[in-house]
Amino acid sequence: MSALPETADLVIIGAGPAGMAAAVEARAAGVEVLLVDETPAPGGQIWRGIGTAPEARKTLLGKDYAAGAAHVAGFAVCGARHVSGASVWGVMPGAAGPIRIGVSHGGAAHLVAARAVILATGAQERPLPLPGWTLPGVMGAGAAQIALKSGGLLPEGRCVLAGVGPLLYLLADQLLRAGITPAALVETPSPNRRAALRHLPGFLRSPAFRKGAGLMARVRRHVPVIPGAEALEITGETHAEALRYRRAGAWHEIAADLVLLHAGVVPSLHLAVAAGIPTRWNEALRCFEPDADAMGATAVPGLFVAGDGAGIGGADRALPSGRRAAQAALALLGHAPSTARRDEAHAQWRKADRGRAFLDRWFAPPPALLAPRGDTLACRCEEVTAEAIRAAARLGAPGPNQLKTYLRCGMGPCQGRMCAASVTEIMADETGRAPAELGHLRFRTPVRPLPLAELARLPAGAAAQRAALGEAPLPDTPLPLPPSGG
Repeated sequence: MSALPETADLVIIGAGPAGMAAAVEARAAGVEVLLVDETPAPGGQIWRGIGTAPEARKTLLGKDYAAGAAHVAGFAVCGARHVSGASVWGVMPGAAGPIRIGVSHGGAAHLVAARAVILATGAQERPLPLPGWTLPGVMGAGAAQIALKSGGLLPEGRCVLAGVGPLLYLLADQLLRAGITPAALVETPSPNRRAALRHLPGFLRSPAFRKGAGLMARVRRHVPVIPGAEALEITGETHAEALRYRRAGAWHEIAADLVLLHAGVVPSLHLAVAAGIPTRWNEALRCFEPDADAMGATAVPGLFVAGDGAGIGGADRALPSGRRAAQAALALLGHAPSTARRDEAHAQWRKADRGRAFLDRWFAPPPALLAPRGDTLACRCEEVTAEAIRAAARLGAPGPNQLKTYLRCGMGPCQGRMCAASVTEIMADETGRAPAELGHLRFRTPVRPLPLAELARLPAGAAAQRAALGEAPLPDTPLPLPPSGG
């Protein structure tokens, strides 16, 4: 029997910091909550595996990771109905009725009707399409960290970290704690560091400064850190053999068995965009994000966004973001929270946001790093090269969705998760137009591959019945099945 109900007052999608905080906040007001998440256990990517991680791994991954255990424990007893291993493939607002959520769970598709929905879908690592990025032995730094969190897996051989972002330093530190010394950390120059300096005073007063300064100092004592590297590429015939880069006008090469790339994270937009939530361009982070107010309310009635899925801010900011989105949803449901709880969540958010403007600009990826040229694959599913995208842009394609029609980029199994950001960046670089003007690939329901057998088991509904039968009534007896094996 399915663990999914047919209706719920509030559905939360995602069991990361924002989703769990939203569930706890809503349950405190007495609202029935259904939280669905595709992973086996709550925690999200930030606290992946925290419920089962041995103490040694928690120590290795640091205090911020270990702190997730308390939040998971609090969520477990809040009374929310948690359905794990459930993949959401669509959020479909009704014209005047409830919002329907399409969920794949237990090998069957389900529809859940809700009065309010909070999308706490988190972030994904920004794809970094460099020459050689599809070779075996190349992966995202975030993916390597997830392998460490969930299974205690560690790199073998010579490991090089490359790109830009605080995660490179965090992962290098965690690898050092695990007894792995990276061969190098190769940093690309960020174009916004001068702009970041005006936000430095706020950053110096933030907890992130105290934690980050010590962490970076430890990494620099043990790992060669190479700043100012440009034109990164991975060389090798059948697997990664070296990272090559240009610095101060000269080419350099570092032998590597494993190259871990990173250029920040971007909000997971698929469900939000497919549901009709408008997006806006964040120039500092070079990504699109849902257009929502401070409480996470969107232009679509009943739909709210929270956490990194609403705007990149990390776990500390995701927690109050989830609380605020829950408070907005509670007001819609007739359970307005107390002034004290609202003030508490706002204060928590402001504290977590302190210093964020500096980090966003200091670690901003250079546009050239995100817009490859030549035969480098931009869309791995459909094997579309950067040059093919540039050629179509030169022909006058007005935006990414026309390129999708011409070249099929974004139409493979990942549905644009690995290429949507790159397509916009390449078009912007080739045409000189701003990403905000170009927009992004359009995402539609279902946002992930869904077996037809699952889809066919859904109730047809009145509209589908009229489309197939007109005004004729449904037959009293089931239609005959074709002979088996025929």
